[in-house]
Amino acid sequence: MTIKRLNHAVLWVRDVSASAAFYRDVLGFEIVVDMGGQGAFLRADGSTNDHDLGLFSVGQRPAPAPHSPGLYHLAWQVHTIDDLAAARVKLLAAGSLVGESDHGVSKSLYAKDPDGIEFEVMWAVPRDSWPDVPFTGRLDLAAEIARWTSVDTAGQ
Repeated sequence: MTIKRLNHAVLWVRDVSASAAFYRDVLGFEIVVDMGGQGAFLRADGSTNDHDLGLFSVGQRPAPAPHSPGLYHLAWQVHTIDDLAAARVKLLAAGSLVGESDHGVSKSLYAKDPDGIEFEVMWAVPRDSWPDVPFTGRLDLAAEIARWTSVDTAGQ
């Protein structure tokens, strides 16, 4: 058996409608199934999956303690560095952005959804420009846009 890729992720959320609206309005997901506040299935723009994200309601339960065992974050990839810059604007407007990093192989934004679930929006650097050793440093988005504008790496 060989795993091909992650097909979709499912999250427990307090308010399905609020979370679905966040992923639609901020990250551009399409709501493909709305189960009346109990659950929702969403598809990323351009995806051929039935759904990329499932949301199911648990009501007003407390969040687990930070750094508890479990999922740390999901990473959503964009096509271009320009798309990453546009995502940054939306994440800032939503009050969701919590960090930015340059990993050498990718440029990343970190944010939290309405339940405080962390996710990453990232752009992959062209493979032929990957460093020998990945690292984490400060993201200089303006410099990356100047260098990589319009380069689409979503297919790599």
